[in-house]
Amino acid sequence: RSSPFVCVDSPSHGLYSCSRDRPAPLSPLADRLRRAGSALARSPQAGLALVILVAGAGLAIAGGSHTDPASGATINNFLNAHTLFQMATDASGFAIMGVGATIVIIAGGIDLSAGAVYALAGVVMAMVLRAAGPLDPIVAVALGLGTCIAVSLACGVANGVMVVGLQVHPFIITLGTMWMLRGIAFVASHAESIPVPAALTHVAKASLGLGATLSPVPLLSMLAVTLTGSVYLSRTVMGRHIFAVGGNPEASRFAGLAVQRIRLGVFVLSSLTAGAAAFLGASFYGSASSSDANGYELYVIASAVVGGASLTGGKGSAVSAMLGALLIVLIRQAIRTLHLDQNYEWIIIGGAMIVAVVLDQGGTKLVARRVAAAAGRRPSSPTDPNPAPESR
Repeated sequence: RSSPFVCVDSPSHGLYSCSRDRPAPLSPLADRLRRAGSALARSPQAGLALVILVAGAGLAIAGGSHTDPASGATINNFLNAHTLFQMATDASGFAIMGVGATIVIIAGGIDLSAGAVYALAGVVMAMVLRAAGPLDPIVAVALGLGTCIAVSLACGVANGVMVVGLQVHPFIITLGTMWMLRGIAFVASHAESIPVPAALTHVAKASLGLGATLSPVPLLSMLAVTLTGSVYLSRTVMGRHIFAVGGNPEASRFAGLAVQRIRLGVFVLSSLTAGAAAFLGASFYGSASSSDANGYELYVIASAVVGGASLTGGKGSAVSAMLGALLIVLIRQAIRTLHLDQNYEWIIIGGAMIVAVVLDQGGTKLVARRVAAAAGRRPSSPTDPNPAPESR
């Protein structure tokens, strides 16, 4: 049997040494590819992406196909450009608000008012543009976006100030503001659906050269917000502070972090994403009403939780929130494509939330047990200032 050791006789030094035979080193490119593949396999987004791909492939097979009457070509009922872009449009609002909700959840809070902020921002924007009268298209778009940002900013500051100042759990505060903000939108709009200028719709439905029936702007907006949120959380000091506050508020306070200011800030960011989604949604569909985004709270929080955000704080990802939104929209699309009862949508999404939370808690407990077991097996060093106590 060949030995894995290589022995070398060195007469000049009078030494006879053995070293373990090592495999030839990989080339720099192969090593980088190996490291990238290993990091991708360990990332929490890889599992979600795999589930989406497998579910999409199964839906493409089970969904069947039809013949296009205009061209005579056979088109898959699911795997076609129109359906995929429509799914991206449906997921864009959930994903954009899901990024903000994930930031709040990472900090140890929760925001139930995202849908109401969406409705109020859209209604106020439509009312301001209607009162302003005919405007230059660029001015109309800028005024509409600025109005949505201003309204959502005010709502986020109100949520954060009440959570921090009143020392009441954010679930209660945002549950109250959810009803209040939607009520204000209802009263202000008189329950009307207020149209927005055509300039906003032209921007939101711009084909960008892909064809008259395809609108990539919602998809690009979703990717831009997700990328911004991911960079903010993982590459900035402020993002690291949010994880620290959610993971251990007391330790963060002793470390000198402005915990209350950070908590206020995350509610502002959550409302800003709702305002951005309101501008995109009202512009795309051409109108705004007080009933817009009704029930979106479930989808937004479900996107964050299914994406791996821990409701106990300290864990979450903007990319995972986007993938969670895509998975939820994929479930809705599967129900339509397979001609199932749409009432099953709520059952499946609710079950997915429960499973995601149970798996998250189970994984956390497993990691804690492994860390405790590893600490118990660690031998005490003679110079250890805190040696393990001897058993009697």
